[in-house]
Amino acid sequence: MCRSIKTLRPPVLPEEATEDDIRAAALQYVRKVSGFRAPAAHNREVFDQAVDEMAEATRKLLEGLEVRGSGGGAKQPVREPVTVSGAA
Repeated sequence: MCRSIKTLRPPVLPEEATEDDIRAAALQYVRKVSGFRAPAAHNREVFDQAVDEMAEATRKLLEGLEVRGSGGGAKQPVREPVTVSGAA
């Protein structure tokens, strides 16, 4: 298991995973599997496509999971990232 990938489901993550959380996990997975932190120009397209596909698979997984003891398995949408004004 890649140590940089966090568990993205409640109750481990106190709130629903954001798109940024999902994308970061997908990127870390593709980096681990490919062995590249950043792809060479000739591999960029396939690398980015893999990240997109992993993010979509992760999103579907999180949307479909029902965690026992979580209040009836009600599925909630992925929350949007919060932006802070004035942050650099």
